[in-house]
Amino acid sequence: MVPVVAFASPAHASFLHGETLDTMAEILSWIVLVVVPIVGIAVFWLVHILPEKIAERRNHPQAQAIQTLCLLSLVFGGLLWPLAWLWAFSKPVLYKMAYGTDKVVHGQDDLVHVSAQESPASEIERLRKRLADLESAAVGANASSRGSN
Repeated sequence: MVPVVAFASPAHASFLHGETLDTMAEILSWIVLVVVPIVGIAVFWLVHILPEKIAERRNHPQAQAIQTLCLLSLVFGGLLWPLAWLWAFSKPVLYKMAYGTDKVVHGQDDLVHVSAQESPASEIERLRKRLADLESAAVGANASSRGSN
């Protein structure tokens, strides 16, 4: 009986030989040294601006602060990124209490905020009008709830 080892072919580490193997190794080394770091940096950057994009898409009123936190996270190696991510998905409760809304349309100048050029008298008049509108809406809501009971 002839042992099976007698029919075994020699093992090869690569399907390439000689100059072809050297050329492919050199090409692969340049890809690893140049392309992989560039792609890695691009992916790192794209992941770190995700909270900023999410905040803008959700009309978060503090989107600019989230953008700043994302930039700081890039500087600090990603340590602040989870905070920016959580902040982008949070609902700004105190902002809603202050301004009456928790959404701001970005890219417009006529936001809910009082403009810096508005005089105190016109601001008071605008606030009185807003208070009257809110009171009339509350009276209307109370009247409709009494009528349904």
